[in-house]
Amino acid sequence: MKSVGFRIAFWYALASLLTLGCFFSIGRYLVEQHIVHSLDVGIAAEHEQVRRRLGSDFESLTPAQVRERLQPFASVRFGIELYDAQGRAVYHSRNLGNVPIPGVPMEGSLVSSWLNRVFRSVRAGQDSPALADRSYNALVGDLGEMRIGEFAVGSLTLRVAVGKEQVRGLINAYQEVFYILLALMVVVSSAIGYILSRILLRPLRLIQATATHIGSDNLSERIPVSSVDDELSNLARLLNQMFERLESSFKQVHRFAAEASHELKTPLSLMRLQTEKMLLEGGLSPAQEDSLQVVIEEINRLNRFIEELLFLCRAEADAVTLERRPQNPRAFLDGFFLDAHVLADSRNVRLASECQGGGLVAFDPRWLRQVLLNLLSNALNYTPAGKCVTITSAFTPDAWRVAVQDEGPGVPAAQRERIFDRFVRLEHEGQHDKGTGLGLAICRSIVTLHHGRIWAEEGAGGRGLRVVMELPRVAAPAEPAAAPAG
Repeated sequence: MKSVGFRIAFWYALASLLTLGCFFSIGRYLVEQHIVHSLDVGIAAEHEQVRRRLGSDFESLTPAQVRERLQPFASVRFGIELYDAQGRAVYHSRNLGNVPIPGVPMEGSLVSSWLNRVFRSVRAGQDSPALADRSYNALVGDLGEMRIGEFAVGSLTLRVAVGKEQVRGLINAYQEVFYILLALMVVVSSAIGYILSRILLRPLRLIQATATHIGSDNLSERIPVSSVDDELSNLARLLNQMFERLESSFKQVHRFAAEASHELKTPLSLMRLQTEKMLLEGGLSPAQEDSLQVVIEEINRLNRFIEELLFLCRAEADAVTLERRPQNPRAFLDGFFLDAHVLADSRNVRLASECQGGGLVAFDPRWLRQVLLNLLSNALNYTPAGKCVTITSAFTPDAWRVAVQDEGPGVPAAQRERIFDRFVRLEHEGQHDKGTGLGLAICRSIVTLHHGRIWAEEGAGGRGLRVVMELPRVAAPAEPAAAPAG
């Protein structure tokens, strides 16, 4: 589907071309009629000369005398014929050859006839010689189309014809100019339409860019509203009102989650203390002790869920403090790999680790360790016993990249982005722990606070899932200049 800007430019160019075409058609007709009127005026002038040549006694002249008076003054441009009252030819000019001047006009369209009458009525009010009693166009043998004027000269009928080559030549030149202007109009109107669409759609692009930039972490931003009170400014105000309602709703949800989580911690702690006290006091049957152990496990799971939810609420409220400092992550990874091997051995899963390159990265080891532990726990949770989880560390010119890959069932491409949302849990056969559905959401929040990014992709060879974390590198600090000796 084409953009609105393209449609504006297209319709503007089309309207310009149609307007030019309409004006050309009207102008062409007016120019043609103006030239034809000039021919009519010339025909009327030729008629006056013929009358003077015939003299005042033309009624008594014989056909031979008429030819004798007109022949010395024969015109090369105008063809002349005289008919008596019985319709017999009295005189026929030589430049017409043997072809008589038709008394019947060519067939024309009703629109042309109507426009011709209008044009003649307008011309009739202007100063001009007396025009013919009847003017029309007709084909005269090999001479082509001619303009003919018919006059009554006493009992005689005079027909004066002139060729329309001048009209055709001027009209052809007019059409050539039109085609050149049409080509220029296509280019110019397209450029103007494009510029006009850019100007008209600039407020919409600003609204789109701002609305796209606004997310759950910056709902306080608003779309700039123009001082001009038009439809676009009304749309910006409407969207701002919608963002205000969304911001209010998000704040209420976050406040409720934070307060509810905080209020739940105390009763859960009391429940755990009382349950552990009952186990320590003894006197319970094995079945009762097993039930209380299940209760403690569920309380621990619920406590972990509340802690994760509280962290997400604090992260979205920018209440999490990071102690980021530039360092080489190699020592940090060596310590993490020791714990990772222990966790993998407890699940009977092999762990492979690889570190390539080095550099400085600004990160908080405490929070980054939480990210890697969450990624490792997910990988171990979905990897069957005896299989392998691989952790690789590598440096690019701009970033440090850590990837955790499992050999589990993998995640469909359509759901790889959803797994970083809250409470999204994809259950698979052989899964060890269902989890809370917040682990990857926490990973994304921590990585985002480090100005990095995290994503999931298909594992190497089409097996399993590969989760990649990327943090930007920092430049090495400049060494202080050595003090001069002495």
